Amino acid sequence: MSLEVDSLRALAHPTRLRMLSLLTGAQLSATEVAAELGISQANASYHLRQLLAVGELVVAEERSIRGGVAKIYRYPHENPPRTTTDAAGHRIQAQALADELLRRSAQRLPGHPGTLTDANLWVDPDVWAEILAGVGELSQRLHAAARPPRTAGTIRTSTTMSMFQMRVDQGPGA
Repeated sequence: MSLEVDSLRALAHPTRLRMLSLLTGAQLSATEVAAELGISQANASYHLRQLLAVGELVVAEERSIRGGVAKIYRYPHENPPRTTTDAAGHRIQAQALADELLRRSAQRLPGHPGTLTDANLWVDPDVWAEILAGVGELSQRLHAAARPPRTAGTIRTSTTMSMFQMRVDQGPGA
């Protein structure tokens, strides 16, 4: 199996998606991740190792704790996002993102602005490339602005995006 497919499968797990979001704004140990997500330390360690194995996380440092060594993980959001040409892997990841979006939607703060867009459009290829680049830049800005959970003066937000070119099917309404 390729690293691309392994990475997509690793990212398709809801706990791992939550870990990546958490580790965008903070460098944390497995114990700290477990406490924030409400899971066991063993479960957190397992999922962190899976993400580390496919290159989605890095070990930022190692700390001596009670006679042992704790790895401190972070999500290297500054690296360009991975893209895939694997259709099956993309569908697996899209399903995981959809499930995560539904989970987060239940936590939406009423009365505060947000946006939701769905589009199946035909656009000029140059415009498409420009929009993809712009959304990529905005995504990097958002990740760079991330802070540790519950940092004073911050708000908790949710962002889920999936943009891709579609195949051309035969006939109207396809």
